Amino acid sequence: MTLDHSLVGEPSEPVVRSWTSAETLLYAVAVGAGLDDPTSELAFTTENSAGVEQRVLPTFAVLVTQAAGRRRLGDFDPAMLVHAEQSFTAHRPLPPAGSVRVTSTVTGIYDKGSGALVVSETSAVDPDSGEPVADVRSAAFIRGEGGFGGERGPRATWTLPDRKPDQSVTYQTRPEQALLYRLCGDRNPLHSDPVFAARAGFERPILHGLCTYGVTGRALLHAFADSDPARVASVSGRFSSPVFPGESLTVSGWTDEDDRNAVSFRTTKDDGTVVIDHGRLTLRSQH
Repeated sequence: MTLDHSLVGEPSEPVVRSWTSAETLLYAVAVGAGLDDPTSELAFTTENSAGVEQRVLPTFAVLVTQAAGRRRLGDFDPAMLVHAEQSFTAHRPLPPAGSVRVTSTVTGIYDKGSGALVVSETSAVDPDSGEPVADVRSAAFIRGEGGFGGERGPRATWTLPDRKPDQSVTYQTRPEQALLYRLCGDRNPLHSDPVFAARAGFERPILHGLCTYGVTGRALLHAFADSDPARVASVSGRFSSPVFPGESLTVSGWTDEDDRNAVSFRTTKDDGTVVIDHGRLTLRSQH
């Protein structure tokens, strides 16, 4: 097979990732902050508004940990790779500007028959103290790379309550949303080049999965965490269908009846197509 299975379990060399206030502001706009009302999310979109301290959207953690010097997974057509799963755990809110030391490990390459699921886990720590800042888990599905006789991987159970959601938020995306989001660092032509997108089987470029994830994270932050990034402990989900720039996204959440700090969620398009499922948000208690 063309995937390099020897990577499993081998941590990358640590890399220091630094970011500026401008990067965190760009990220907020790139995931739709301020789209409906430019004055509604000034804490995330500006650094100099009167009486407003700049804060960082919790999902920015996934960008911070992408600095681990991505290793080549093997020799395959990159158009066959799609984002499959994403989660992060935040140990503390990210500052508008800062640095972390990042280490990444491929923890598994699983045989799904029609393709391979490559799972990676990344840790970000304070470069001076070594204290944990964020842990991130991601999975990529590579079509055509399965059938090698490996394990299928663990299966997680997830069900939604049989009732209406406690909160439901709809956000529009921009027609040029992917062009904005790619400025945050992901220049994959799947999200901008019609020729590349066609090679991957799409009629036109699709929105970054992590942009959909960021829009979803914004909705969860405002609907369930009182817009306070310090209350967001973790967000996880699976990507189940592509989103095209310009489509609306509805995030619906159900608070766990036994644990008020746990929320199950799902993100859908206008036609009901589920684009993120197996969603789970965990919150820190208010003090």
